[in-house]
Amino acid sequence: MRRVLLITAGLTALSCAHRTGAPEEGAPTQGAAELSVIPEFQPQPGETTTSYDVDRNGKPDLWRSTRVEAEGKELLLRKAKDLDGDGRIDCWEAYGPDGTLSKLVYDLDFDGAPDAILTFEKDQLVKKEYAFGFDGQSRSWSYFEKGKLVRKERDTSGDGRVDTWEYWEGGELDRIGVDLDGDGQVDRWETRKAPEGTAAAQPTDEPDAEPAQK
Repeated sequence: MRRVLLITAGLTALSCAHRTGAPEEGAPTQGAAELSVIPEFQPQPGETTTSYDVDRNGKPDLWRSTRVEAEGKELLLRKAKDLDGDGRIDCWEAYGPDGTLSKLVYDLDFDGAPDAILTFEKDQLVKKEYAFGFDGQSRSWSYFEKGKLVRKERDTSGDGRVDTWEYWEGGELDRIGVDLDGDGQVDRWETRKAPEGTAAAQPTDEPDAEPAQK
């Protein structure tokens, strides 16, 4: 529970963090592969990554990766940020062709691996992923439709396979499916919709347990 609270608090704090003052632009960064923690954030040919010293302490804390289109327009592809000034990247952003945010990644425990991954489509959150350990592998996935939580999937054993499914309808937890034998299929369904006249469970997309250690 303590780790869950730390993850939730860290995500809230980082998502609200802002830099002040105009960024101080540096030279284009060469060999910026170290700015990436997941494959889709790796630099591609034809891109330019430029570093900025936003807080003017003599060290870069913002990196922008761009590409110049055929018509001469600069297209923003990614941003990487050092939010706490420790010299390590702890926030990554990816942008779509229309300039809107498509993916947001946070390293909440400062180990260099992603802990929270938020995916957006048309400026709307559609998925949240959480990684509990130090391997950067997601163990909990929450899916949204029109801003509402509709499904959660969890890997509670840490074997890389989903073994628990939650389905939400109208803001209430409707049912839970559990895989008991590790074959990736639901073996038991549990109905969780509250009886009429009683309080229903409230939706949450935060992780509620760490996977069992093998």
